[in-house]
Amino acid sequence: MNFIDEAFLEVRAGNGGAGASSFRREKYIPFGGPDGGDGGKGGDIIFKVNSNKNTLIDFQNKKVFIAKNGKPGAGKNKSGPAAEDLIIDIPKGTVVYDDISNDELLDCCDDNASYVIAKGGDGGQGNARFKSSTNQAPRKYTLGFEGEVRFIRLELKSLADVGLVGFPNAGKSTFLNKVSSAKPKIGSYPFTTLRPHLGTIKGNDSSFVIADIPGLIEGASEGAGLGIKFLQHISRTGLLLIFVDLFSSEQLMPVEQIKLLKNELAAYKDDLTQKVSWVVCNKIDLLESEDLSVYTKSIQNELNIPNGDIFFISAATGQGTKELLNALEESVSKNKLDLI
Repeated sequence: MNFIDEAFLEVRAGNGGAGASSFRREKYIPFGGPDGGDGGKGGDIIFKVNSNKNTLIDFQNKKVFIAKNGKPGAGKNKSGPAAEDLIIDIPKGTVVYDDISNDELLDCCDDNASYVIAKGGDGGQGNARFKSSTNQAPRKYTLGFEGEVRFIRLELKSLADVGLVGFPNAGKSTFLNKVSSAKPKIGSYPFTTLRPHLGTIKGNDSSFVIADIPGLIEGASEGAGLGIKFLQHISRTGLLLIFVDLFSSEQLMPVEQIKLLKNELAAYKDDLTQKVSWVVCNKIDLLESEDLSVYTKSIQNELNIPNGDIFFISAATGQGTKELLNALEESVSKNKLDLI
């Protein structure tokens, strides 16, 4: 299934029905008076969060949504029926922007919540509404009001407790595959991960969600590689794991990898370096213990990263992953308690 995380839509709520101009016409009842009913309300356009959806692919081909108009009023004081609302399912985590002003309209994070994105127009008034002591036979009626029209942009931002960031082939997908039921694609070539993957980790006392974000490269915040579009998926996470490849095919030392990755996180519009981040050095199974000691000292000394925020693992063999997961569970649980 394709993963679509951005969509541009035009939504048109329904117009209200016109009021009626009518007079009572019955045998033996002279001067029956006005009896035109009101028009019905136009349909709203409503976004409803559907927890079973995880992509905006439904909007890849269909980009215009129009709700039905309300029906006009009729004689005998009959109001026109209101139109049904048009309900559109969207994934949890969708942010809705006005595509003209770029203002954020909605942040759809609550399960099964509904949001009115375009309000239908009210129905017009029938001539019965305008009867008065000085005007017993009004012919005046009003047309229905137009429904709202919006041009909007949808952005899907993954909801996860922990986000994985790193260069291509740093081992993020291997790690997620090892510790969760998620099955991201794994390979020895760049950009194996082409869309975010979510994996649920069942800890000792609680569970949490990890998002594997496609590998970053230098210039990602400006659109290089898979680009800025994927950085939005870690903007919601509470904690970032910066994956470092200790056996880099690009010959980038761990300190240089961390510096480059942090530069891209800082260059993103939300400045993701403000988030709590830990360094995870992967592929320790390919190095000698002396090399690990050198890398640890260089990371601590050059980047001032506390020893407790650095973890050494082998995603392939599982070495060190248990300690990392225990620390993650404790940190995520504490963060959730602080938010209560």
